[in-house]
Amino acid sequence: MAGRTKGADAEAKGGLLLIASPALYALLLLAVPLLLLVVYSFLTDGYLEILRDFTWANYHEAWTNPLYRGVMLRSVGVSLLVTVATVLLAFPVAYFVSFHVDPSRKSTWLFLITIPFWTSYLIRVFLWKVILGYNGVLNAGLMKVGIISEPLTFLLYNTNSVVITLAHAYAPFAILPIFVALEKIDRSLLEASQDLGESKLRSFWRVTLPLAMPGVIASVLIVFIPTIGDYVTPQLVGGPEGRMVANLIQLQYLRLDNYPLGSALAISAMGIVAVISAVFLLMTRRFIRGTK
Repeated sequence: MAGRTKGADAEAKGGLLLIASPALYALLLLAVPLLLLVVYSFLTDGYLEILRDFTWANYHEAWTNPLYRGVMLRSVGVSLLVTVATVLLAFPVAYFVSFHVDPSRKSTWLFLITIPFWTSYLIRVFLWKVILGYNGVLNAGLMKVGIISEPLTFLLYNTNSVVITLAHAYAPFAILPIFVALEKIDRSLLEASQDLGESKLRSFWRVTLPLAMPGVIASVLIVFIPTIGDYVTPQLVGGPEGRMVANLIQLQYLRLDNYPLGSALAISAMGIVAVISAVFLLMTRRFIRGTK
């Protein structure tokens, strides 16, 4: 027993040494900048300098100023819309590939799904700008077939264009986790459910969907968390009506030189993401328990 204990201790020490370097690397690159953001958010902005005076004024400004509060609420709304649209569109694609595509061809389908990754994210955003523009592909096509007589002006530079562009950009990120979760489902469970008298729809709701929830949760978090902080898409296709919180942070840091307020906006956005993610995880747990 003593020998086994020593062996286990040695193995544990070896594991700690193995992960020590990556953990220190992550600490330096993630924790230290985050800590600096928190510290800056409680300091006072001076003219071309930061005063080391503790204050809550930055958070008060971030949450009471109608402009900042409105942009943060818009960012949350856009991210929720993008997440819902992306996951709802991604689930049928992942389900079709997992359940209805021949196993020998699944790799080909996955290959096709990842094609958008071949091009730069910036190029994809510019392509949507070309498609949705006043003289873009969509307007030109609609005018050519006679559906409209003049170009539509509401396609670009608003919240709708941001949602469409982000949903397309993050679609592969949503499809792949759901597909992996669906692939792990034992098909005999579905057969057993239908043998017991469940309809296909009921079997999907009580068996397939709960077992696929890990993939759905991963997809939701993968899409929601980065989209609320996206900067490029609102900047290029959003216009004044589509600006999001990341654009405000960039404005405070690089143009107004107000690091404390920019840090307070960033920490506030992170707090919103954390709260919404936690609520979503609790709701999915209740859903899974309710289907058992």
